[in-house]
Amino acid sequence: MKLLIVEDDATNRQYLCKGFREQGYVVDSAEDGQQGLLLASGESYRAIILDRMLPKLDGLALLAALRAMGNQTPVLILSALGDVDERIRGLQAGGDDYLSKPFAFAELLIRVERLVQRPSAETVSTELSLANLRLDKLAHRLSIDGKAITMQPKELQLMRFLLEHQGQLVTRTLLFESVWDYHFDPGSNVIDVHVARLRKKLQEHGAQVAIETVRGAGYRLVAQCP
Repeated sequence: MKLLIVEDDATNRQYLCKGFREQGYVVDSAEDGQQGLLLASGESYRAIILDRMLPKLDGLALLAALRAMGNQTPVLILSALGDVDERIRGLQAGGDDYLSKPFAFAELLIRVERLVQRPSAETVSTELSLANLRLDKLAHRLSIDGKAITMQPKELQLMRFLLEHQGQLVTRTLLFESVWDYHFDPGSNVIDVHVARLRKKLQEHGAQVAIETVRGAGYRLVAQCP
């Protein structure tokens, strides 16, 4: 696994690089914020260890720039500024963890191991699918055979929930709590209306799926043969 260490103090930088390489990591390093941003935006890393105070580009400014570019690589901030307000600033800027200097390498190693064990952005699916139906969770877009289908917000939320639980019985209570944020069945027909609309749209656009009614219990989304 590949790490990036951005640290302006040469002694600390060499110490960190040596320690992580001994643990089997591949390590790149940068001595200032500009160099760190260049490496972080041009290479793929499992985690970044980022000093808070850097020449040329401050650590928090570097972090903000990465997040603005959509780079979600886990970042652990190292800083001599260890008070609560500074830790909050670091986390609000997009940091995943914050460790104050001085620190024990053993603690840093454990924290980094926890970060790299998270699924990377590349391995997290942003799509739900069943038969010829696709739902892009980031774009909030439902398509059938590649053609986008116009959906109302609640219809899309309902469709997403059914896709996330495809093949499973989804009770009315669970739908009320998860899609409408009700913690009891208010006796309305809101679910029935939205399910009817969804069924009509799916049928009109040739979706090879069906929303089955499980009498007295709820619904189940299943694939159908073309």
